[in-house]
Amino acid sequence: MTNAYNPEPLNRDNAAMVFVDNQVGLMTGVRDHSIAELKANIVGMAKSAKALGLPIVTTTTSSETLWGPAIPELTEALPGQTFIDRTTVNAWDDPRVAEAIRATGRSKLIFAGLSVEVCAAFPAMRAVREGFEAYVAVDASGTFNMTKRETALMRLTQAGVVVADGASLMIEILADNASAEAGEVYQALGMDWSILVGQVRESAALSNA
Repeated sequence: MTNAYNPEPLNRDNAAMVFVDNQVGLMTGVRDHSIAELKANIVGMAKSAKALGLPIVTTTTSSETLWGPAIPELTEALPGQTFIDRTTVNAWDDPRVAEAIRATGRSKLIFAGLSVEVCAAFPAMRAVREGFEAYVAVDASGTFNMTKRETALMRLTQAGVVVADGASLMIEILADNASAEAGEVYQALGMDWSILVGQVRESAALSNA
C-alpha cells in the first residue's frame, strides 16, 4: 500500500504564487516546451493569479551578470511588480525572498520557475521542509533537456511537492464558474471556450433573481 498525499484544496485565502527566474537568458535554452507555449503558460498563470487576488512573489537571479532581465511578457502582465534580484542558486536562501514569501501569510505556495529542476524545485522543496505545502506548475516551468525534466518531476514527487499543470491549479482556486473573475481567469489561461463561463454566470444570475 502506498502513502497518498492529498492536501486540502487550494483557495484564494490559502494560496500564493511564486515566479522564479523566468529570465530572457534562461529562456533561450529551453528545450522541453516551445518558447511561445512556455511564455503563454507563465503569463496565463500571472494574469489569472492577479485576477484571483493572490499574493505574488517574483524573483530573478544575477540579472545584470548572467541571465538577463525577466521576460517582458511577465513584467507587462504584472505592472508595478518588484522582482527581487539575487545571487543565491536557491531563491529561498535569499532572506528577502524568504521574507516576501512568509509575508504573504499563505500556507500553500505555487512555484513556476525556469529551470524546473533548480529554480522551481529548490525553493519548493525548501518550502516543504519549512512546513508549507508546495506545488510546481510544470507547464510554466521549462528546462534544457528531457532528462532534467523527468528527474526533476521524480525528485519533486519524492520530496512531497505536488506537480500539476498551471491551469488546473488556477481553476481549483477559482472554484466557482459563477464567480465574477471566472471569465478573466479562463481568458488569461488561453481557453477559447471561456465564453461559456459568461453564459453560466448569466444563467446563475437569472436563476437567483
